[in-house]
Amino acid sequence: MTMKENNKTRIVWREYQKEIADNNYYYARSCIRQNFFPGSEEAFIKIVRDVLGRDIFDDPHQTTCSGIAYHCGVLPFDTTMTVIARQFALMYEAGYQNFIPSCVTSFGIYTEMVETWEHFPDIFKKAKKLLKASTGRDFEMPQNLVHTSDIIYKFKDEIAAKSKLKLTHKDTGKPLKVVEHIGCHYAKIFPHHGVGGAEFPQVLAGMVKTWGGEVIDYPERRHCCGFGFRNYVIKEDRSYPLSNTKLKFESMESYKPDFIVTNCPGCTYFLDRWQYVIAETEGKTYGENGYGIPVLTYEEMAGLVLGYDPWDLGMQLHQVSVEPLLDKLGISYNPAEKYLGHNGESIGEPRKPEILKV
Repeated sequence: MTMKENNKTRIVWREYQKEIADNNYYYARSCIRQNFFPGSEEAFIKIVRDVLGRDIFDDPHQTTCSGIAYHCGVLPFDTTMTVIARQFALMYEAGYQNFIPSCVTSFGIYTEMVETWEHFPDIFKKAKKLLKASTGRDFEMPQNLVHTSDIIYKFKDEIAAKSKLKLTHKDTGKPLKVVEHIGCHYAKIFPHHGVGGAEFPQVLAGMVKTWGGEVIDYPERRHCCGFGFRNYVIKEDRSYPLSNTKLKFESMESYKPDFIVTNCPGCTYFLDRWQYVIAETEGKTYGENGYGIPVLTYEEMAGLVLGYDPWDLGMQLHQVSVEPLLDKLGISYNPAEKYLGHNGESIGEPRKPEILKV
């Protein structure tokens, strides 16, 4: 590459960047992440506070963004708009201006509202009126709105400097092969709000490369996981999201990835759970030796790099076993503690699948 070509590349790449606030975050939890992978949200707060030394506020008064109901056509735009306005009101009442939602669907919803209000001042006035009438509150738009994966991406080098291990095989020293999956609502709806846009998102790839892993490029890398909201909520339509996810597995299989990492709770859930469904219905597994391909949240990946206990991260809640990955990384863990809660009592063990090894 010539110097001229390199300079052009740098100029173009600058257009794919976004402003990510350095501190003072108002954290908006995800309704489904708290149920699927609650350890990830706790790990994020711990990393931001303890590792990065930043100020983050976890507000007990916040609610769901209503995104799933909105995208399923259950709630109208005005209702969701008022819910979002209340969230922003809570942020300013708490003395914060940088809003960071945990859920990719929420990030898309919040971004949609801000974009709408910026382009249509009359709708912004309507939102203020609706919020005032329903709650007596007032609000302003956040100064900075980014997804929580953007925060980890921003500080990926600082995390690397404080890491306990790299994403490499303990025996060979070679980088682990990682499939990164970006939630559609992160950059496909509003491409300029995602690091790298819709075509070249770097928010997860940047973490993987910085922490020593190898990013796998495969044909269906940017294909949707298939969630589709109504396609899953309606039981008769669930074969559609399943077929989408299977397409991704079939496409990545020959590259033999060591694990998958995502930044969307729905994507994490489906890429994890559908492996069990495919194994039970078709007898097909995609990992090594009859196991599945472990599916991690970016907080779990960061937590492992920082030396956190995998069970404290909540990795026992995944359908696909993470032990093969932990063994490759050389992470010590106590199998007897896998299903123990914080009080030391058993949370109960799931029934073992017929086909998928756990």
